[in-house]
Amino acid sequence: MYKLSLTIISCFICATSFAQSTSTVQYLANEGVMVTHEDTKILFDPLFTNGYGQYQMVPDAMRDAIFAGEPPYDGVDAVFISHHHGDHFSAEEVLRLLRSQPGIKLYAPAQAVSAIQQIATADDTSVLENLVGLDLNYGDAPVRIDADNLTVDAMHIPHSGWPTARTDVQNITFRVTLDGTSTVLHLGDADARMIHFAAEEDYWEERRIHLALPPYWFFGSDDGIEILEDQLDIGVSIGIHVPDKFSDPANVPDALRTRDLFTKPGEGRRLKHD
Repeated sequence: MYKLSLTIISCFICATSFAQSTSTVQYLANEGVMVTHEDTKILFDPLFTNGYGQYQMVPDAMRDAIFAGEPPYDGVDAVFISHHHGDHFSAEEVLRLLRSQPGIKLYAPAQAVSAIQQIATADDTSVLENLVGLDLNYGDAPVRIDADNLTVDAMHIPHSGWPTARTDVQNITFRVTLDGTSTVLHLGDADARMIHFAAEEDYWEERRIHLALPPYWFFGSDDGIEILEDQLDIGVSIGIHVPDKFSDPANVPDALRTRDLFTKPGEGRRLKHD
């Protein structure tokens, strides 16, 4: 049986004279993560049904606990979907979650929201009211949404493969601040080119990012590293979307061995920041 307890395996401490805040992040699988700050919990890309033969799936026991709202997945405030691909999103499973826990708000690209609406029934009126669709395309200005305990900033960054592949995919990067204190950036399958980030310098400068969750390929390119280490104001970056074979350290490429990667469902980090 898969053990659901959060394994804290690393601690990042920023030593200053100011008060510190603590957040935790737990890896689900692929680009699925849960971020917690005090009583606020959010999930990114938690429910999908296809690993395409190379990406890890969320363990069955973990999925069951998410659907049931069992600890540590109780009291989830919001779910964020980066884009409508089978290794990130299942309309059927997300709808099942929203039906079982009607207090959850869903933030997702319009393409994903449309997929849920197409399979919803007449009994899902209250569920559909909790869907926030973001119809963002390349070049559109970022969008901000203020909720009780979340500040949600959403921006379209093209899917990897741009400009020749997957240009029709709405890949949304979410910068979410929990309780006005802890800010996390989930990049989905963003293309790791500086041109996408340099165009919105004011947007990236307006908010300190305590935790970034980039796809692992950002660590494998000069542009990707510059984006994470220089262009954006990031405290800690942890790579996600790693191939299943990376769970064996021997299979991690040399260029990535000094980088922090999530490779095993259930592992986590505790982050302390100003």
